[in-house]
Parts: sequence; C-alpha cells; structure tokens
Amino acid sequence: MEFIVKPQNFQLPEPLALDCGRTLKGVNIRYETVGTLAPDRSNAILITHALSGDAHVCGRHTPEDPKPGWWDEMVGPGKAIDTNRYFVICSNVLGSCAGSTGPRSVNPDTGNPYNLDFPVITIRDMVRAQRYLIDYLGIEKLLSVVGGSMGGMQAMEWAINYPDRLDSAVPIATTSQLSPQSIAFDWVGREAIKYDPNWNNGNYSADHVPDRGLAAARMLAHITYLSDESMSLKFGRDLQDADSYSFDFHRDFAVESYLEHQGRRFVERFDANSYFYITRAMDYFDLAARAGGDLAKAFSTATAAFLVVSFSSDWLFPTVESRKIVNALLKNRLNVSFCEIKSAYGHDAFLLEADVLGPMLRDFLHNRLEGLHG
Repeated sequence: MEFIVKPQNFQLPEPLALDCGRTLKGVNIRYETVGTLAPDRSNAILITHALSGDAHVCGRHTPEDPKPGWWDEMVGPGKAIDTNRYFVICSNVLGSCAGSTGPRSVNPDTGNPYNLDFPVITIRDMVRAQRYLIDYLGIEKLLSVVGGSMGGMQAMEWAINYPDRLDSAVPIATTSQLSPQSIAFDWVGREAIKYDPNWNNGNYSADHVPDRGLAAARMLAHITYLSDESMSLKFGRDLQDADSYSFDFHRDFAVESYLEHQGRRFVERFDANSYFYITRAMDYFDLAARAGGDLAKAFSTATAAFLVVSFSSDWLFPTVESRKIVNALLKNRLNVSFCEIKSAYGHDAFLLEADVLGPMLRDFLHNRLEGLHG
C-alpha cells in the first residue's frame, strides 16, 4: 500500500553566506520527511539527491499520483532505508527549480525573478542550507547522510564541514572532484541551451522557455548516465518505427527515440537556468583543491564512518574515483567499508540496483544505529 508524503517549506532565519562572497536573503528550502523521529533523535537520515532530483524521495503526494518518489525502491516501510525504523529527511537543493530558492525565484530586492542575477553556488553552499534545516528540525546529530552522484558530493561535504553533526556518510557512485571530461560535458550542455532561440540570456518567459536547448543538454547528459553495455542490451541497433533505413536525418534508431523521449520529459519538470547553476556547482566541486591538492588532508576533519559504493560500468564517476576517496579516508584512520557492485547499468545503477545495494545499505545503517545504542 502506498503512503502519502507532503512537501514542506522552511525559510532560513538569516541570510545565507555563499562561497562566491555574496549572500542570499529569504532562502526557502523545500523538504519532505517520512517516519518518526526517535525520542533521543538518534534515527535521523538525510538523503541528498542528484542533479535533477528533488525532495520527493519516496511515497506519493496523493493517492492518484502516477509516480512515486525517485528512490522509492530503496526508501519506505520495510525497505532498505526502513521508514518504520528511521526518520528520513530529503531536501531540494539550493539553486533548484523544485521548491527551494533558485534562479527562477523572485529576488526580494527587485520583485523580479533572479534569472542569471542569481549568485553562483557550490555544493558546500547547498550543504550549508541543509544544516539550517537540520537545526530547525531539532536534530543534533544525523545517523547518516546518504546520497548518490551529486548527492554523494553533499554527503562528503557534510562529513568534512560538520563532523560533529553526523555519525556516518554513504557516498554512492560519486567523485571527490569533477573530471575535465565531466566539466566538458557540462559546458556543451549549457552551450546547447544558450543556442536555443528562446534563451534570451536567461531572461525567458514561462511561455517561451529554451526547451530545445534544454532537451539537447539532457540527451547529452543522459548518455553519460548509461553504459555501452546497457545501451546495447536495451536498444542494440534496432530501428524504431520501420524495417529499413529512411535515408534521411529523422530518427531511425530506437536509441534515438529513447533520448528524444528523455529530453521531452526533462523539459516538462526542469528549468534551464537551474541546469546552469547546478552543473556549475558540480564543475567547481574539488575537495582536494581546498587542501592544497591533498585529498587525505581534506578529510582530516572527518570523524564519520563511511560506506563507499561504486558500480563497475559507471564511466562518469568510475570506481577509481571511489578508491581515491577510500584511500584518503583510510589515511585518516576512519572506519571505511567499500564495495564495487557489478552492474551493466552505468552511472544510473545507483537508482536501479536496489536488490544489491539495498541489503548492503540496510546492514550498514542497522549496525550504526545499534552501535549508538550499545
């Protein structure tokens, strides 16, 4: 039976200082919670989402809602992150378009949307805003911060910047710094949006959004979330609607139709300006750079136990990147568990391999909670 969750809003009590040197006033954070907070407040888990995610991690908003939250296979009553046992929090990141303050929000100083006047943000800025939310919820120490992809970046920022505020961290399918290749993909995606005739330097109207550019950016990015093996298994060289080639430049192949569908779906739920800001935040993510290039030194403030997970076919954030994180944690003599899961799904495996990832995560969280209670 599906359970219903309700979106909530929290406004930061003071302006948020950002890494770029600017401040944001009246910051709103959209969030959802599931489960019951224990009397000693020891069972709270913060789940951090990836680039295109939101606060709706599990359940449905209404009984008629056609689609559950983005990690519904993993989170809920009796599931790997069991909401009968844990109090789960998921908040929409700063800069997004799904309820939290972002570039399409109204600038209180002008009464108009920020658009590209919105300050450039970082992953650490997103975590600063989350920390205010956790304070508001009255939680002194999180049992864990769990996230995949960009969510894993946030989990590591939590461990480094607020070591006394979490017992454990689970970075999944992530990296300690964005690679030049990933930065290049982000750049091309943003350029595709810029070339859309509706772009207007970010000052587009709700009726004339740069939908073609944003769809192209999403199609490009989506390829990086898959693997050659998964695309071959799912599509091969199958044709979509014909038995032979059309000998023109309309879509012939099933994989082309799939990408076009992904682009259309993305435009329906995401904003081009938010895409700019969130991808740039990921571009700037580099934990080692803040410690003179020494990743182990970057983790020197961390005290949390870690579960680090990678996937064998993930070429966006490959296993070698997770191993760098593990080695840096071990140099700090931290409690670290690591697993590379064999999967053909590519980077998206963290969303799709619930049968394998779930038991691992269930056991890790269970052991952390039991350890707190002796």
